[in-house]
Amino acid sequence: MRIAASSRLLAVVGDPIHHSLSPVMQNAAITAQGLDAVYVAIRAESGVIAHVIRAFEAVGVAGNVTVPHKMDVANLLIRLTNTAKELGAVNTFWPEGGRLIGDNTDVHGVLDALAALKAEGPWLVAGTGGAARAVAAAARERDMTLVVRSRSPKRARDFVAWARELGVSQVHTDDGRTVATAINATPLGLAPDHPRPIPEERLDGCKAALDLVYAPGATRWIRDCRARGIRAADGRTMLVAQGARAFERFFPQVTAPREVMAAAVERALES
Repeated sequence: MRIAASSRLLAVVGDPIHHSLSPVMQNAAITAQGLDAVYVAIRAESGVIAHVIRAFEAVGVAGNVTVPHKMDVANLLIRLTNTAKELGAVNTFWPEGGRLIGDNTDVHGVLDALAALKAEGPWLVAGTGGAARAVAAAARERDMTLVVRSRSPKRARDFVAWARELGVSQVHTDDGRTVATAINATPLGLAPDHPRPIPEERLDGCKAALDLVYAPGATRWIRDCRARGIRAADGRTMLVAQGARAFERFFPQVTAPREVMAAAVERALES
């Protein structure tokens, strides 16, 4: 990969960020399409994210947002797509007319990943942040019942109220009902010593599981789900799906090489 003074800069910003495979995936796509650009990862704590976004806007940097900044960045940007506006969460941004435009490609990523698992309803989602909002939008798209689980009962109730306003027809706090699909939309799993995002006993009757976190050999929770005979996948499918749509936002006249991006992610997770 050749980097020169003319190279366009793209970035993913989050905290933590060391685990992110977006640079591997996006740089593979950039190279495959012969583009003069480079994609890097930047760690930014919550206290400085506003300064980082303003700096990106000043110099025309495009890129992605990951945990825990998706909702904060939606509040920082003046221009949002309809999807980002209604979700109040941004994972993709690019410059246009001197401003950054924010979008949310996570919804498409969630839908692609759940379709690959042949996920049935009801869905149980753990988490109430930006990733969980994408799951709620996917539930609306599929007309699925959504059950919300959080360590904070208040956050769960607030999320349910928000999801109803979004248009999810059937959404409830977790009342112990049997679900067909379990989804982890929390950061739990980024470290090996993290607790499981959804306890084992809550998976009785579950047929599919999706972890939006990814790790070499899959996350521990996904391995546990597979051991129970549950169809399960980690976040790599979603990563590629949302990343391909983001790539086409960065380079509107270029088709994202999805197979190249998926292969780069797989290689990185196997190494």
